[in-house]
Amino acid sequence: MKSLLIINLSKNNLSISIPQALLKRKKEGLKLIVDGDEINKCLPGSCVLKKKFPVIIVALVASAVVVLIVAVLFFIFVLRKKKTSSHVEAIIPSGVTPRAHFTPTSTSEGTIETQKRRYSHAEVVEMTNNFKRALGEGGFGVVYHGYLNGKQQVAVKVLSESSSQGYKHFKAEVELLLRVHHINLVNLVGYCDERDHLALLYEYMSNGDLKYHLSGKQGGSVLSWSTRLQIAVDAALGLEYLHIGSQPSMVHRDVKSTNILLDEQFSAKIADFGLSRSFQLEDESHVSTVVAGTPGYLDPEYYRTGRLAETSDVYSFGIVLLEIITNQPVIDQTRGKSHITDWTAFMLNSGDITRIMDPKLKGEYNSRSVWRAIELAMLCANPSSEKRPSMSQVVIELKECLASENSVKSKSQDTNSHSSFEMSMSFDTKAVPRAR
Repeated sequence: MKSLLIINLSKNNLSISIPQALLKRKKEGLKLIVDGDEINKCLPGSCVLKKKFPVIIVALVASAVVVLIVAVLFFIFVLRKKKTSSHVEAIIPSGVTPRAHFTPTSTSEGTIETQKRRYSHAEVVEMTNNFKRALGEGGFGVVYHGYLNGKQQVAVKVLSESSSQGYKHFKAEVELLLRVHHINLVNLVGYCDERDHLALLYEYMSNGDLKYHLSGKQGGSVLSWSTRLQIAVDAALGLEYLHIGSQPSMVHRDVKSTNILLDEQFSAKIADFGLSRSFQLEDESHVSTVVAGTPGYLDPEYYRTGRLAETSDVYSFGIVLLEIITNQPVIDQTRGKSHITDWTAFMLNSGDITRIMDPKLKGEYNSRSVWRAIELAMLCANPSSEKRPSMSQVVIELKECLASENSVKSKSQDTNSHSSFEMSMSFDTKAVPRAR
């Protein structure tokens, strides 16, 4: 503004420095107007009016700010803790499984790392034909049949609002199954994580779960003893992998007959990893503040101490093995001995294997393999974790039981075949003239 001749800054209570360029223009003839003696203060280049605040006022303001920050942080912490508590594991008090109301979450809350197998809710609706065919229902929610890309059959497990398992369990299962791979663990095809729409997409297991087949509700053929032993071997191999094959090692925490699924060939795979926990092998203190599991299958020592270890899965597997052998309910209040371990121990005193074995088998089993299986099951379900075998030892013992059963069956078939051959030869000699 080279043509500027006058600048009037009066009535402004100046408290800042007049720019040096303006002071230089004043020397060159610019008329600069300010109030009173401010011109004398401004000419040297400093019009800052120094204001002194008492130290006590500064201290009070600083203290108020600190208190405000602490209050905000405390409010955020309490709010997050309340949100987390709505998704914690189910506590098992006095044999009752509680159900907590599900609070919908967005993907921003603990978002799952990988997006590779993520499907939208619209895609889930399409693949299930708008949730047309239900396969079953569990603690997580309803499981629906679907087709991925119109070809691959899948089982879609949808989280219901009344589910006791929340986003925490959902996230745990997805992240675990995306990094563990074993022929005896159910394969996770994908997942849906779209605000309040949560779903897990599994490979389709056409023969449902073990408990369903043992119950006889399907109306089909009864599972033979050798098939049951093979199912037990498969499930044990899956658990062995979780305990020593995956890094870090895993504890399933919810091993039960409904979580052992069967494919078209009756090969068994372990499912439902929502309660699973991982820990480093060198860590000796796996103490869980919240005990989780299913009544009847829950390790009493884990329930009592909260100390989590692989032996907790071994106990639960022992209960499953007793189900396979006896086809008895795990808990039945109408029995003199309500729990299956107590009932089996009581029946063992009679020494009669037929009173323990599933009557549907009609005696078609080798008693030697049965006794070994019962002894193994009771050892797994020992109240003391120190006396339980590892899953590797369980696998070895079960394979020997299966080999023993198959060997006896093979010899029996050979004997029958040989007898049939002799009868056929005898018949042939009588009926057909000998060659001269």
